[in-house]
Amino acid sequence: MDVAPRDCSDTSPSPRNDDDVHVYCVPYRWWKEAEESTSGTVSDWQGGILYTASPTSSGPMKLINSIFSSDIVFNLRREDDFLQDTQSGEVGISGRDYALVPGEMWLQALKWHNNSKAASKNGRTFLACEDDMSDIYPLQLRLSTPSEDNLLGVRISKKDNATECFRRACKIFSIDSEILRIWDFSGKTTQYFLNDKDKGTLYSQMQVEQDILLKLQVYGLSDSSRNEIKKDEMTGQHPNATSLMINSDSGKFISSFVQSSLPTFGGNTNEAGSLGLTGLQNLGNTCFMNSALQCLGHTPKLVDYFLGDYRREINYDNPLGMNGEIASAFGELLKQLWAPGATPVAPRTFKSKLSHFAPQFSGFNQHDSQELLAFLLDGLHEDVNRVKNKPYAEVKDSDGRPDEEVADEYWQNHLARNDSIIVDLCQGQYRSTLVCPLCRKSSITFDPFMYVSLPLPSTSIRTMTVTVMTTDGSSQQSSVTITVPKNGKLEDLNQALGSLCSIGVDETLLVVEVYNNKIIRYLEDPSDSLSLIRDEDRLVAYRLPKDFTKLPLIVFMHQQMEENNFLGKKTTRWKAFGIPLLASCSIANGSDIRALYLKLVDPYLDPADNMIDNYDIDVSTANEGTTKLEDTSFLESAEGAVTPNKNSLDMHTTTDFNYYRADEKGTGRGSEIEMNEQITCEVLPCRLNVIVCWPENMVARRNTLLLSSLPETYKSGFFSKKPKESVSLYKCLEAFLKEEPLGPEDMWYCPVCKKHCQASKKLDLWRLPEILVIHLKRFSYSRFLKNKLETYVEFPVHDLDLSSYISFKSGDSSNCYMLYAISNHYGSMGGGHYTAFIHHGGNRWFDFD
Repeated sequence: MDVAPRDCSDTSPSPRNDDDVHVYCVPYRWWKEAEESTSGTVSDWQGGILYTASPTSSGPMKLINSIFSSDIVFNLRREDDFLQDTQSGEVGISGRDYALVPGEMWLQALKWHNNSKAASKNGRTFLACEDDMSDIYPLQLRLSTPSEDNLLGVRISKKDNATECFRRACKIFSIDSEILRIWDFSGKTTQYFLNDKDKGTLYSQMQVEQDILLKLQVYGLSDSSRNEIKKDEMTGQHPNATSLMINSDSGKFISSFVQSSLPTFGGNTNEAGSLGLTGLQNLGNTCFMNSALQCLGHTPKLVDYFLGDYRREINYDNPLGMNGEIASAFGELLKQLWAPGATPVAPRTFKSKLSHFAPQFSGFNQHDSQELLAFLLDGLHEDVNRVKNKPYAEVKDSDGRPDEEVADEYWQNHLARNDSIIVDLCQGQYRSTLVCPLCRKSSITFDPFMYVSLPLPSTSIRTMTVTVMTTDGSSQQSSVTITVPKNGKLEDLNQALGSLCSIGVDETLLVVEVYNNKIIRYLEDPSDSLSLIRDEDRLVAYRLPKDFTKLPLIVFMHQQMEENNFLGKKTTRWKAFGIPLLASCSIANGSDIRALYLKLVDPYLDPADNMIDNYDIDVSTANEGTTKLEDTSFLESAEGAVTPNKNSLDMHTTTDFNYYRADEKGTGRGSEIEMNEQITCEVLPCRLNVIVCWPENMVARRNTLLLSSLPETYKSGFFSKKPKESVSLYKCLEAFLKEEPLGPEDMWYCPVCKKHCQASKKLDLWRLPEILVIHLKRFSYSRFLKNKLETYVEFPVHDLDLSSYISFKSGDSSNCYMLYAISNHYGSMGGGHYTAFIHHGGNRWFDFD
């Protein structure tokens, strides 16, 4: 029957007349097992009303009705004498006994049965609902009131139901063979049996309308389900009565806010076990809210609480609360998420309440999921705080008393002011120890916590991308990515590059920083720290002979003519482009400069238009101190200098480049270098900066790779590749519990020294909650920089054992946790996206995106 979840603040059995309330028709045996095995939830509902079915007519009239009408028609007689028997459970074990239950009762029973199934399967309890949701189908009945008291007429018509549903109804409500009994726990039928004062009005109305339509949701009464029930009755088997609630003895849950990958995901909500697999619509940058809500919306005991009678615990007098509005909005949202056959929900009402009480979340800006979760947990706690009048409790120091005594005192003081489902599930206790560095005075306090914010240990490695170029014109550049120590030195970078690029014993690497197509820094000191290299810097490593310092180092930078149109007037200027080319060899004059540049630029010219096929200048044999030319255009002298052939001085005069001297920074262009101009380097090592101007016809022949921009040393993009380094969750916890000095802004007043001092602080886990929320502090902030830490965190899924990290050893509680919910953040500080991974039965994880 269409029913919205029943208002749990109303414990009376009277029915609701809302059209949106669901009533389910289920096997009575299935319902009774759950009702008897649960306490404080299903069994709180009052007993049902028993009806027995009988035919409307017999003899010839029955035959006539079957011929002229194919509808199912029978009477239901109210059996008041059996009301007490419904409580004792002595009747109702037949496969022909059904129960009418409201939506909330059905949901509680369904979760209990699925828990029993999971427990018998692998010994673990969980919230997952694995029943076949395809076993639910609608059925419409028409009720009438004959003249006889305590009697209801029932008609199931083909006109009101689908063919398949009607066919199933014929089998379910057949009264020819066995006795058919129905228990009504929904209170829906009591409206037809009013007192004499009101009966006349209702009866008159029904006479006009002829009958009233009753909508049911039939569950568990398909052919296979009925056969299974009968089989259980014959064998006498009963499912184990395992409670849905998970206590600390059998295990605890952990909700972890991390970025991670998990195996075995499912996403088809039409498959079996889809109860609770309902998405939340993104209202505009509300993925942070949806991610946290899905994690809370699949927290077992929290779901049980808010699907039950939570309204009776709303504290309307709490000045720290929100008049129950946040709790009510959250409870209604959970009912929508866990409604059978639910479609994606738009959480507008919840978002409106959230924005009203927390203006920082108003609008549609991006926010932190953990900040929303912290506010929501605190708000829910205050709204359902069972303490109406909070007593004053004086905070006392330990003064040498045993830690157990002091901790219990602090905890009892906390519970005297704070008592709610959130405290029961999500709050633990720290032990905080402060020690004065001067007099060694220690102060021990015990503070409650709702979640644990773990720092990520400092990253020990760094990923860098470097462009490697040859200096002999043999090939084009290539980009390589290496891993070096984060606090390493330049020699670590050179070693990693040398190993990756297979640098020979007679070679070395010269690393430079390139900016605006010019070399602005030479990284030559191997002891320089890599911290001097920023992620946005662009590095180039040139392969050179090992003793390149014995010869001049020639650096070529490229320029081309660029036209600009300003206010309708065309202007031209020379603009730098491309990656500087570099080589080390002996040179004598401008012709040597020209020959060397043509050799280096050869890989970047179109092979079809290559203009230097005849040139072969060897710039890799610096050990010989000579430059070899194998071309009739050039002659090699005995001294190793390069002299041009007079017959080829004018060669390529219309397609050649122009060469100019440049200053040390490569910004200012000096005099043009003539082909016969003598070039000398009096002191070694020396660097000769040359600017090469490209004519238009040569620009057209240039390969675009020479123009390609250099990659940054490290670029973090949206959905960027994970760093190879990883850290375990235990290491994060150890970093959190490590002793450290307080900052200058958090000075502690020492009662012995009578002054503020920079004491050392040590945190210890003293009391762990049943639901442990872990927050990984991925966002780092400094005075000048905001950054997201991309360290990959490894964590156990099934057994997070914190026994060695808790200071107070208690034998009556377990310190092992099982992961069931993750809130993920993708992207960077500037923007990103939140999703949630949820464990939902068996070994299946679902991605809520």
